[in-house]
Amino acid sequence: MAEFKVAREADLAVGRMKQVQAGATAVLLLRLEDGFHALGALCPHYEAPLAAGTLCDGRIVCPWHHACFDARSGALLEPPGLDGLPVYPVRVDDGEVWVTIPEQSQSPPPSRRDPADSRLCVVIGGGCAGAYAVEVLRDHGFGGRIVWVTGAEFPPIDRPLLSKGYLSGEAPESWLPLRTPDFYAARDIEVVEASVTALAADARQATLSNGTALAYDAAILASGAVNRRPPIPGIDLGGVFFLRSRDDGEQLRQAAEAARRAVVVGAGFIGMEVAQSLRRRDIAVTVVAPETVPFERVLGPEIGAALHRLHEDHGVAFRLGRTVKAFEGDGRVERVSLDDGSELAADLVVVGVGVRPATDFVTGVSKADDGAVLVDAGLRAAEGLYAAGDLACFPDWRSGAPIRVEHWRVAAQHGRLAGANVAGAGLEYRGVPYFWTRQYNRTLQYFGHAADWDEIRYDGDPAGYDFIAYFVRDGQVHAVAGMERERELAELEERMRREGLWRP
Repeated sequence: MAEFKVAREADLAVGRMKQVQAGATAVLLLRLEDGFHALGALCPHYEAPLAAGTLCDGRIVCPWHHACFDARSGALLEPPGLDGLPVYPVRVDDGEVWVTIPEQSQSPPPSRRDPADSRLCVVIGGGCAGAYAVEVLRDHGFGGRIVWVTGAEFPPIDRPLLSKGYLSGEAPESWLPLRTPDFYAARDIEVVEASVTALAADARQATLSNGTALAYDAAILASGAVNRRPPIPGIDLGGVFFLRSRDDGEQLRQAAEAARRAVVVGAGFIGMEVAQSLRRRDIAVTVVAPETVPFERVLGPEIGAALHRLHEDHGVAFRLGRTVKAFEGDGRVERVSLDDGSELAADLVVVGVGVRPATDFVTGVSKADDGAVLVDAGLRAAEGLYAAGDLACFPDWRSGAPIRVEHWRVAAQHGRLAGANVAGAGLEYRGVPYFWTRQYNRTLQYFGHAADWDEIRYDGDPAGYDFIAYFVRDGQVHAVAGMERERELAELEERMRREGLWRP
């Protein structure tokens, strides 16, 4: 071990934090009412400097993607991180702050199955919600058998990378897996790379594609969503891609290496992220969508217009107010025919027109009109069955309204909560939905949920990509979006976590 003087006591007021150096180790030094604390300085998710985030109610909030950590123990409180922060001993002597760095960090041994525990929990789905669920099951003391039915996609991946750095070529393939297979084996998590063909909630039984029938004590349904495939002639031609899985991403990235012209169908977040990633490869990109302003339904016309201009400034062409009539080509797409009779030449096409819940195989539960599984505040869909992620329609604790949110972080939150509840925690979902999108080195953050609004109040100007927008309905803030205001946005999300809705 080695001890380093990192600051003077007077350097840091109560409630403040800063990054310091202890030899070769970057340390986040913070001061709470009970004294000084020292933790790892970088977020384990993407190594964001946590000192640029916020410290609120003993919680450290990452400035980039809002992972949260306990300021004393370093424990992970909110995803998208998977791991907590290292904690270092601190002492104050004669007004000077010293931090001790161990020669080698030691992690506690992983939790394993208890042979005396005969319970079976089946986790269905190899995506984000399932991955977080199996970890938390063990971490919260579930000693029974865990069977994780992942489908073909194992190990689980950081799916937001597919449309961002992975497609553009900036992120290597090694960044995709959330964990290695050894991580799950060490925790006695049985991985079955099959699919579930039937889940009968009333009988508590899951039937797999390999013919196995599993009678479970508890199950977590985390099968996510599947891409919508519009009935467009030629949609099955080679060169027409959807983007959901690792295989989708690999095939699209390979096709992009030889492409010169691309058409993106859909001006939502996936479509626009794909457009910017393809532009980074110097591919000519045209976006086709029926709306007149991208993102208008989610972000309003002003923010939508600013992002529209950002893409145009980087060479993306738009055919807005148009729909695709057909994809045409001899075995492989060569052109896209639009409803106004015009045609676009294309070496590849990416279709991003939304998803639908993957719940066709589930019986014995209540479903919404779109197929989402209805759950209570604890994510319970039926006795012994929990649903998490894109397929769950859950009550918004702030308003009581049923909502379904297709955000990566919400799926991670759900997976953690469902795993904890199977282990007996008895928790209710009181998280804040949050997502981010990064386009041309500009990051937009959004949290809360506002399906509609009466007005949007701005602090700053969307046209200058430096603003905070408050989505107000019935005089209360239901959602917030912003760019270039990382610390303020983190503080506002913490306010929403504490207060729910508030009056601006």
